[in-house]
Amino acid sequence: MAATYESPVVLDRHEGPHGEVVLRRHGESLQIIANGCFLMDTSDGRSERLLVDAAYDALGGRPEPDVLIGGLGVGFSLAHAAADPRWGRITVVEREPAVIGWHRAGPLSGLSVAALDDPRTEIVEADLLMHVNETSATYDALCLDIDNGPGWTVTEDNDGLYSPAGLASCARVLAPGGVLAVWSAQPSPDFEGTLRNAGFQQVRTEEIPVARGVPDAVHLAVRPG
Repeated sequence: MAATYESPVVLDRHEGPHGEVVLRRHGESLQIIANGCFLMDTSDGRSERLLVDAAYDALGGRPEPDVLIGGLGVGFSLAHAAADPRWGRITVVEREPAVIGWHRAGPLSGLSVAALDDPRTEIVEADLLMHVNETSATYDALCLDIDNGPGWTVTEDNDGLYSPAGLASCARVLAPGGVLAVWSAQPSPDFEGTLRNAGFQQVRTEEIPVARGVPDAVHLAVRPG
């Protein structure tokens, strides 16, 4: 018998401030599509959880560290952080109101309901780069999962986050010895160099093998104390 494949079903579509965002179901997975480009789905989540765990481990046992998660996505990073009682304040910055709505009262709510109810959690609707430029808060860890990472952005204005100026803004809101963790759809040696040139130390990359293609990656860097 020939194999059959389900076609994706669009559940919601919004024209947001940065273009079109679509939530669709493909088999058992929910997918987020931005401006026609696949961003993420609910099929795995290993790399998003590693983003949070690697940042915590790099802090060396700092008690109740505060974390800023850049990008809500399908909620893997938020849910994983909220399930860990060792974290302190958990702030999530997401600029797409539709994505926030899908978590609060939509198809993605099942993944994030416990995390959103956690008193440590705050959702901020804002552009991440604007937030780090304007906030007076500081964080022990920044876990960034914006677009497809520094090597391939779907939305042009996301490039600025991974530029020397954007990384300087990230360093400004990190506490001394704080950790910057950046998710990427592929390892980027060039980005490692950009991190070092921006003054970060202990720069390294952890890779997560995928079924096909290049591995996902988490780039880690420490703000000097």
